Formats: sequence, C-alpha cells, structure tokens
Amino acid sequence: MVECGEPEPSDSLRTFGAVVQALREHAGLSSEEFGDRVGLSKHTVASLELGRRMPDPTFPERSEPVLGNTGALTKAAQHLARQPGLAAWFRRWARLEKTAITLCTYECRLIPGLLQTEAYARQLFNDELPPLADEQIEAQWEARAKRQQLLREHPNTEFSFILEEQLFLRHTGGAEVARELIDHILEVCALRNVEIQIMPVKRESHAGLHGPMQLLETPENKWFAYIEGHECGQLISDPKVVGILQRRYARMRAQALSPEDSVSLLQRLRGEL
Repeated sequence: MVECGEPEPSDSLRTFGAVVQALREHAGLSSEEFGDRVGLSKHTVASLELGRRMPDPTFPERSEPVLGNTGALTKAAQHLARQPGLAAWFRRWARLEKTAITLCTYECRLIPGLLQTEAYARQLFNDELPPLADEQIEAQWEARAKRQQLLREHPNTEFSFILEEQLFLRHTGGAEVARELIDHILEVCALRNVEIQIMPVKRESHAGLHGPMQLLETPENKWFAYIEGHECGQLISDPKVVGILQRRYARMRAQALSPEDSVSLLQRLRGEL
C-alpha cells in the first residue's frame, strides 16, 4: 500500500462524513443520486462519507439545497481540519507508533524526528522546497515535539535506532546546532528503553544500502514496516516483505558499532566541534 497525499481520516473529517451520510439517507438519496445532483461520482461521495477526502470549499453550498437546507452541513464544514504538522502519508504510521511495543529506525539521510532538537528540526523546515509558511513550521515542530514524548512516556516500548556517522559529520545548521544535537542524543542514550547505534562511515559490508526503513511491533505482536521517499510514504504489512526488512535490520545491528562504542564516537565527534 502506497500513500501519497490523500489524508488519513481525522476526527473532524469522519464527523463531517457522518453528517453528509445521515443527511443524504434522510433525504432518501443513494450515493449515486446525491453525487449526480452535486457533481460528484458515487465513489467520491463514499470517500467523503468515510472521512477519507477533504471536500472542496463549494461542497456545502452545492449540497445544502439537495439535503434540505438545514444548515447542518455548512456548520459542520466550519470545524473541518486535517491533522496539522504531519504529512498525509505519514499519519497512519504515526498512529501505530503510539501503541507500538517495539520501534526500530534506520536512517542515512537525516536525524530521525524522534531524536531531533528544535534547532535541528527548524533548519530542516527552513530548507524545505517549496518554502513553508511560518505557521506551517510551527505546526510541524509542535507535531514533532509531541511525537518525541513517546520516548519517555512509553518506558516499556523498546526503541532502536541505527544512524549513519555521516549525519553528524554534516553539521546541519552549523556547529552550535550540531553540538546541541549530539548532547541531546547522548542524553537519550541514557534511557533504558532506547538503544542507539552508529554505523561508521568506513564499512566494507552494509545491509542497509537500499535506504532508510522503520519497523514496529504492535501489542498484538504484528509487525509493520514504513519507508519514505519524496512526497510519498509506503506502509508495508505484507509479512514476507516485512520479514526481509527485519533481517536486513538485524544484520545492520550486528554491523554497526555497539551502543557503548557509539556513545564513545559521539563524545569524540562532540569534542571535535
């Protein structure tokens, strides 16, 4: 399953969809009949009613006469909101994170969101293209900071991170930001439920050359994987594919520096800044 841009249902979208469905059924219209009157396909109507699609701004105005002019749809539309701060394709994974009992992350592009400092994150936001508005940056940081609470609020969840050494050598945001970042990660390393390993730059064998990945285990002991690219994310539930990624991650854990040696390397990199 590949998710690229379509929003995951938020509470407001689901509520709005339920209002549309209730009014349509009260009017005695099928999805197809209602769609014909407001210029939508029956599949689009179904998507709206399930809370999977954000209606266009003119939808309430077109629909009110068809649904009895109660005003309920117009009022419900005023409370519509996407989940701010999270990319549409990431939201389902973010929900799975909240209840995961195991979460594994390998990154070679940037420090994972769960480990970022505010200064580091804001540098990433400032580098976004097309540029982000100030309110978008604030919403993204607020969402990221909220996610980071998982590390401390879920002490029974096992967090494993494998990070490429080059992420710290890049000095994203400058030396001061890099120093603060390393200090923060060293602090996180001290948590009993967090294990951080560094993959050294010089490594003859590397099982992660296919790119970043995330794995998680649910309370029901079901595993999922997530990989992300440009403006797109893929949530993977196929046990065969997840199993392949698990084996690659296990190999990388053996190839990376031990947690203790990783701390020593970070301390050395910190001293060189």
